[in-house]
Amino acid sequence: MRFLECVPNISEGRDPDKITAIAQEVNKHPGVKLLDVSSDGDHHRTVITFIGEPLAVRDAALSLALKAIELIDMRRHQGGHPRMGAVDVVPFVPVQGVEMAEAVQIAHTFGKELGRKGISVFFYEEAATSSERKELPSIRKGEYEGLEEKLKDPRWKPDEGPDHFNPKSGATVVGARFPLVAYNVNLKVTDIAIAKEIAKKVRFKDGGFPQVRAMGVDLKEKGMVQVSMNLADYRATNIPQVYEFIRQEALKRSVEVEGSEIVGLVPLGVLEGIVQSYLKCPQFSIRQVIEQRILEFE
Repeated sequence: MRFLECVPNISEGRDPDKITAIAQEVNKHPGVKLLDVSSDGDHHRTVITFIGEPLAVRDAALSLALKAIELIDMRRHQGGHPRMGAVDVVPFVPVQGVEMAEAVQIAHTFGKELGRKGISVFFYEEAATSSERKELPSIRKGEYEGLEEKLKDPRWKPDEGPDHFNPKSGATVVGARFPLVAYNVNLKVTDIAIAKEIAKKVRFKDGGFPQVRAMGVDLKEKGMVQVSMNLADYRATNIPQVYEFIRQEALKRSVEVEGSEIVGLVPLGVLEGIVQSYLKCPQFSIRQVIEQRILEFE
């Protein structure tokens, strides 16, 4: 079997009926398996994960995106996570038997079809058409609220779709990338400035850890704040490194860690790295897990 993963992030995290209707579009496509749906009300965002044969995954992603565009109105959207559109970002990730070049091709054909439906599309990461558009934060700078002005700038002409502002749906970022780890650490404090200070120390662009993007988020419903992160390459920086750093930085400010969370799915290599690093067991291999060996035997 050849597996391509798709992980659309949609700008809806509070209405379970809408989320279910959007995610169920995946199940209409034979050869595609819906693996996970993770929603957050404070972020007002849902991450949906599915895998399958590349062309089937592309078609399922398009069905999902069109349903999200139908049901989500960005003019009424407010949340803690940066976003540009109803379907904010659609990454395609090679998992098994699929090369990155094929994932890029799938991303480009998906983006072209979405553009034909009236959505402005920007390509990022391995699917980027220029170096200025490789990084997601660069494309998303200004977010939905700044998109209308951004589209007036010739430098930000979309790769596909209209170059005018769609107030209901915004724009979508589409790409192909290495498996990303979405990891958040919650702090027992309500002061958002503390989360932002620590996030700045963690993220790579401000001198922090390689391949880490981070921001402070106010979790009003939970009465705490969060350091929300994307580990773009867990081989460069894995979960234990950022967790321990954040814990120490929080303690310097007399703040405790309430807990942490992994959003969506992660490769086995992430868990292998946690054991090797945090438990000081450098020789540990995922092949020491009995269930993994049983799968190999089968």
